[in-house]
Amino acid sequence: MRDSRIASSYLVFRGGWVNFPLMAHFFPRHTVAWKVVHEPSGWRRLSLSLAAMAGITGVVLRLYRAFVLGSGAPESFGLAIAAFALGVVVLCGMATLHLGNYTVRHWWWRAPLFVLVEVAAEMVTSAALLALGDEYRGSASATWHDWPAMALTALRWRFLVVCSFVLILGGVVQLVRYVLIKREHRESTAAAVRHSAEQETI
Repeated sequence: MRDSRIASSYLVFRGGWVNFPLMAHFFPRHTVAWKVVHEPSGWRRLSLSLAAMAGITGVVLRLYRAFVLGSGAPESFGLAIAAFALGVVVLCGMATLHLGNYTVRHWWWRAPLFVLVEVAAEMVTSAALLALGDEYRGSASATWHDWPAMALTALRWRFLVVCSFVLILGGVVQLVRYVLIKREHRESTAAAVRHSAEQETI
């Protein structure tokens, strides 16, 4: 029974065991073979897929942009800032949900690739909106002539936002991990000292 409890607190990866609690699903120290450990939920499987997460993000953000620009919200400065902030939250949130499944050392290529797929999905959605006459560039209706420039603008801003956010997030994750490791080391050292003292008194 005790061995089974101990084993349950470890994850299998690349044929070995890692001392990593099962409850700590995000920001792992090691790349995990989830199917070896347990079958992930539907949402978990979705978050593991870069193409799915980035594609959904691109479609949602482009439709959201068309709604905001078409509703006249940018005429109000406060609403424009709020609409922009919500878009950034959605973009960074979806990127975090995906990247959080992988170690920080994999983020350097996953983050830019996420941006490329997201922008590709955005521009496919933009093309559909242009065909329907519901795409905007600023407060004016966009034309097919505007599409290449809008694609470059989207790529530039998405890359800047996501990569800047990922750099900050990676730094925070590493800092928190360093603090937790130091605390764990202090606690294990204190426990070893107490155990040694108890052995000496016996």
